[in-house]
Amino acid sequence: MVVGALIFSSACREHNTAHQDPPVQTPKTALAQLMAGNKRFVNETPAHPHQTHARILETEGSQHPFAVVVTCSDSRIPPEIIFDEGIGDLFVIRTAGNLLGDLELGSIEYAVEHLGASLVVVLGHTECGAVKAFLEGGETCGHIKNIVEALAQEPEEQQILSRKGRNLEACIEGNILHGVAQIRQDEPVLTHKIREGKLDVVPMLYDVHTGKVTALE
Repeated sequence: MVVGALIFSSACREHNTAHQDPPVQTPKTALAQLMAGNKRFVNETPAHPHQTHARILETEGSQHPFAVVVTCSDSRIPPEIIFDEGIGDLFVIRTAGNLLGDLELGSIEYAVEHLGASLVVVLGHTECGAVKAFLEGGETCGHIKNIVEALAQEPEEQQILSRKGRNLEACIEGNILHGVAQIRQDEPVLTHKIREGKLDVVPMLYDVHTGKVTALE
């Protein structure tokens, strides 16, 4: 029995050593990893990291995503694919038009405060149907109306309409920047992390024609 207990104890130690928490990434290294992954995706040389049964076992007890990706529910934009990441790498929040409310902000806070994510990306995309619906106007039914109304209330969109008119590209970028502003103003969790330099929030645009992700100014 003693020998059996020693063997079991040794096996547990080996298992725990193999599943130690990964080092926390800085916002800069997290951003570099995402952009490198998208470059592989665009060049059709994906590495498909962390997509094995071993990774499932490695993450079965905990998760440590290095980045949060807030993006649209559009079926053409699967974050793990376009950034060439795998299981446990990204904490993904998806809504039509990548709109943010209290539940989404709380989810971001959880990923940053409790899971250690050091980067939040707000990822919009070209040809966004939600923004198109807002610009085209007309009647909308059901809860889709709430999506259009939320976009119409964004000050960034109102400024773009007054300066550039119904410019789809500008309004898509304005919507992305609105999400970034919401996150950067989130008190007290996210603003505190940003001031400490432990968190960065980056606006990005995905091109559905090329697969390329660009960080916006």
